[in-house]
Amino acid sequence: MIVQISGNVTYPITLDPSVWIFDDRKILFEDAFKQSTTEEKSSNVNKENYLGRTYDETINPPVNKNITKGERDEILKNTYVMPIHEFLNYAEIKPNAKEAKLITSEGEKTLPIEVLKDCYLLFAVKGKQLKDNGPVHVYFKDGSNKDHPIKGVKEIIIL
Repeated sequence: MIVQISGNVTYPITLDPSVWIFDDRKILFEDAFKQSTTEEKSSNVNKENYLGRTYDETINPPVNKNITKGERDEILKNTYVMPIHEFLNYAEIKPNAKEAKLITSEGEKTLPIEVLKDCYLLFAVKGKQLKDNGPVHVYFKDGSNKDHPIKGVKEIIIL
């Protein structure tokens, strides 16, 4: 249940969505398509997660280490997405890259790099990782594919 980012990048990376459930960068699915732009979010050093707690983005990954049992129970009831842009930044996409090929359980889908940078990865439904059509689903930030996401994404190859 991992996702690899490889191809025309400086650093190929492997993502493990099963550990994102307690990562403060996650976003509630129902709030994801209401968020401000990536640039606006990145300009703030102190962030506030959906529980109303602040965390320091300078810690990578920004994880809130002190959650209460009640908060933990609440986290495990919700559906979440993770913005992909930070992972793409870690991989350092090379300047000549133009597209990304998403390898899914049902075939391949090609997206422009700029579209991919503004996507979310659905990784948990009702607090549980995606078993069917997983490990992640790709949603466009504008919500245009909200009813028909790209499911079963196992690998992202930068072209």
